[in-house]
Amino acid sequence: MTEKNGRAAVYLIDCPDYGTETVEKAFAAALAALGGWEALLPDKGERILLKPNLLTKADPDRAVTTHPAVFGAVCASLKRAGYERLFFGDSPGVPYPGADKIAQACGITAAAEPWGARQADFSGGREYAFPDGKTAKSFIIANGVLSCDRIVNLCKLKTHMLERMTGAQKNLFGIVYGLNKGACHVKHPNAAEFAGMLADLNRAFPPVLHVMDAVDAMEGNGPSSGTKKHLGKLLVSTDPVALDTVACSLIALDPALVPTNRRGAMGGVGIDDPARIDVWADGERLAPAEVRARFGDESFDVYRGKADRGNIKQLRFLSPLLKKRPRVDPERCVGCGICVRACPLYPKALAMPEGKRLPAYDYKRCIRCFCCQEMCPQGAISVKQPVLARLVDRNLK
Repeated sequence: MTEKNGRAAVYLIDCPDYGTETVEKAFAAALAALGGWEALLPDKGERILLKPNLLTKADPDRAVTTHPAVFGAVCASLKRAGYERLFFGDSPGVPYPGADKIAQACGITAAAEPWGARQADFSGGREYAFPDGKTAKSFIIANGVLSCDRIVNLCKLKTHMLERMTGAQKNLFGIVYGLNKGACHVKHPNAAEFAGMLADLNRAFPPVLHVMDAVDAMEGNGPSSGTKKHLGKLLVSTDPVALDTVACSLIALDPALVPTNRRGAMGGVGIDDPARIDVWADGERLAPAEVRARFGDESFDVYRGKADRGNIKQLRFLSPLLKKRPRVDPERCVGCGICVRACPLYPKALAMPEGKRLPAYDYKRCIRCFCCQEMCPQGAISVKQPVLARLVDRNLK
C-alpha cells in the first residue's frame, strides 16, 4: 500500500535477539509509527490470517522459517488491541507431514496458543478467479485464506535460487494450496514470469501489513539449506515491494536485479524506486542507498551476477551452457526421494533410477524452478553456475 503522497515508508527496527520483550518492543515501535492497528484494521470483528513462512519442518534456530518470537509478538499485539478472530497458516511445498505438523515443529502453534490464534484450514483449496491478472488469471487458494477477511504477512529474509531473495512478495505464495504451487512453476517457468505471477497474487490478496524477520536471515543455499546470518533487524511496511527493496540494501544486493521487485512495481503492487522510499531507522529518515552504506552486509552470500537478466543476445545460442543447474551432493543425499516428489513436471525432470541411491536429472526437461533444492531436507542439492556464466558475469560488471 502506497502512501497518499506517492511515497512508501519502511520501518527498519533494531532487534538484536529473539527475546520476547525485545521483539515485542521492536514491533510496537513500528506499529505506533503506522498509527496502530486501528489505522490498518478498522473492523475488529474481521477474521485475520497471520501468514508466516513455514516452508518445511525445521527448528526455529535454523532460520528456515519465521521465528515464533516474531509471530508471537504480532499475535500478542493484535489480541491486546482487541482483535479476537485470529488464525494462522501456510501451505507447505510437499503434502507431508502436513501444515499442522510443520507449524508445530517450527514453534508457531505453541506461540499462537496463549493468544487464541487458531490453525486455518490449509488441507484443501479452491479456484479463485482474478481476471485483472496480467500474468495469472486464477489461483487455487487454500480454504483457510478464503474464509478470512484480512492477511498480515510475516515473512523471513532468505536467499532464493530462482528470485535471488525471498521476502514479503514471495512469502504470499504460501496461500496457494499444496501441489498447485508446482503447477504455477510449470506455467511460469522462468524468474520473470514467476515474479509476474507473484505480483498478480499480491494484488489479488493484498496483506494489510508486512513484517519481515531479519533478526537471523539465511544466506547461501537458501531458502531451506543455507546458512544462518545474524542481521538483528525487523522490517515493517504496508508496501511489500518497498520492503523487499530495503531488505536488498541490508544484504548489499542491487534491488533492480530481483525480478519480484521489478515485476511487483510494474504490476502496481508497490514502489521499487529508491527515490520514493523513506526508510525510518531510530527516528531518522534514510534513503535505501544510505541503508546499504550504514547497515548493508557486503559479505552476505547472495547471487549478485547479471548473466541471467537476458541481456546477452549474442550469446543466446549458448543458453544451455549459461543456465544454472541443481546438482546432488552424493555425500549428503540419503535417497529419501523428496526431491523427486517435489518436482512439478510430469514426467519428472529427475527420477530415482532403479537400483540407484541418488536421483538423476534430465536437464533437457528441467525448468530450473529449483523446487527440488528448496525442499531437500538434507541440504544435499545446491545450484551451480556454469563456468561460462561466471565469466559472463565478470564481463558485465
